[in-house]
Amino acid sequence: MERRKYLEKIGEYLSVHPVCAILGPRQVGKTTLARQFAKEYHTPVEFFDLENPQHLASLNTPLLTLSNYAGILVVIDEIQLRPELFPVLRVLVDDPEKEYRFLILGSASRDLIRQSSQTLAGRIGYIELPPFTLNDVDDATKLLMRGGFPRSFLAQTDDKSFLWREEYISTFLERDLSSFGFDVSPRTMRRLWMMLCFYHGQVYKISEIAHSLQIADKTVNKYIDILAGTFMIRILSPWFENIKKRQTKMPKIYFRDSGIFNTLAGVNSLTELAKTPKIGPIWEGFALEQVINCLQVRAEDCYFWSTHNDAELDLLIFKGGKRYGFEFKYTDSPKTTKSMHIALADLNLDHLYLIFPGKRTFDMTEKITACGLENLAQLLLFSAELTS
Repeated sequence: MERRKYLEKIGEYLSVHPVCAILGPRQVGKTTLARQFAKEYHTPVEFFDLENPQHLASLNTPLLTLSNYAGILVVIDEIQLRPELFPVLRVLVDDPEKEYRFLILGSASRDLIRQSSQTLAGRIGYIELPPFTLNDVDDATKLLMRGGFPRSFLAQTDDKSFLWREEYISTFLERDLSSFGFDVSPRTMRRLWMMLCFYHGQVYKISEIAHSLQIADKTVNKYIDILAGTFMIRILSPWFENIKKRQTKMPKIYFRDSGIFNTLAGVNSLTELAKTPKIGPIWEGFALEQVINCLQVRAEDCYFWSTHNDAELDLLIFKGGKRYGFEFKYTDSPKTTKSMHIALADLNLDHLYLIFPGKRTFDMTEKITACGLENLAQLLLFSAELTS
């Protein structure tokens, strides 16, 4: 499946920066995307997979090895396994007599790969590749149930998709985290991850989770940071407005992939999904991820807002000097609420969008539009508006 938008973005970034980083969770399609890009690139391309022992051995002397590839594109996969390569890349791309271009792929966020942001500042552009979204597929129900990981979404049956996700979770806990250099207990991490199912779409207290699991607060903090840094969960920060109202100061937590959530929660069919009492929060988290990814909004420009008087906004984004609000309602008859009007006024929103299941789109007031999540064309129109 060709993800044209990301292929174009890689080309754009490499025309500006000597290094482009594609970051995203394991098995999301980064390597496939890089190989698709390589077929279209105007120079030869050399691949290094750091999980391949031979490739890894060839980079024991990285400066000597990589200096041979001036004038072509070098792709380095699973860069988080060798963060000491970043200073070498800086030395090469700063060579005034030769031109080097690197496409690096990583399964950890730039916050976890700190060397890249420090060593290659001004020389690197970051692209986050999510699992499949409604930009890529047109079956929202299937995407909600199976999640967007390619092998899960494209599996022949729901049972095979569920089995793939079970194995993915086990491999992530038992192999991937240790290979990334994290000293964690797979059993404790699994217990924490499953407990976070109860906090999905809600604010959370570290001390409350630590008490339930009978572990230290700092351990919970560390483990949640790892899950966020490996793209498994999203921490949505609260926005504070200078108004005379008490506002929520604790962050919200969301699973970034609905399929992973369903597996950890033991939901393995559409029938079970429809009956679960958490269908509202599950759909809200799913829709929130679709909006953020389809509109290409940076994580640092995404917030939620809530006051102690029950006024709230599920998603507040900043784009092009404007403020946009999003409310997510699992309903077939969307209606405006008092809370929406308060958010419009108190946050000085340019527009508010009420996202609900379906394909219809209609104006509810001058500044409130109801938009069915499956109306992808309208979402893309919003994207064009946001970036204009």
